[in-house]
Amino acid sequence: MKQGKRAYLSTVKDAETNEILAYEVSDKITLDIALNTLRKLKRNYPHIAEEAFIHSDQGFHYTNPQFQKLVKKMGLGQSMSRRGNCWDNAPQESVFGHFKDETNIEDCETLEDVKREVKSYMTYYNHYRGQWNLKKMPPVKYRQHLLQIA
Repeated sequence: MKQGKRAYLSTVKDAETNEILAYEVSDKITLDIALNTLRKLKRNYPHIAEEAFIHSDQGFHYTNPQFQKLVKKMGLGQSMSRRGNCWDNAPQESVFGHFKDETNIEDCETLEDVKREVKSYMTYYNHYRGQWNLKKMPPVKYRQHLLQIA
């Protein structure tokens, strides 16, 4: 954002399809950004497989007992990267890199502008942006493809 302000983006990405299943944008990097992302995941996908795992780094959000309690309440497992191992989070960091390259986030003046830009990009990323490792399909189309062959 302009005027030296920051915005933060928290996401849950499906490791099989690369689809962004839930996200939260905030002007504060607090525990709430991570908790709200999980709540949106549950709201968007109420029947998410109970054996699914939430993978993250060892940031304070993900090691917080409130976050871990919500993960368990949702019937999910939790996996964390080893300390200092950036490779475990490379797929997620790739999304953030593409986001920075493919948006005009620097032109946003308010948090609402950022939220609109993020929403627009998430629609583009999930529904229209083909990916080499998904047979050149966007994540949602690839998910549908997997369901057809199952």
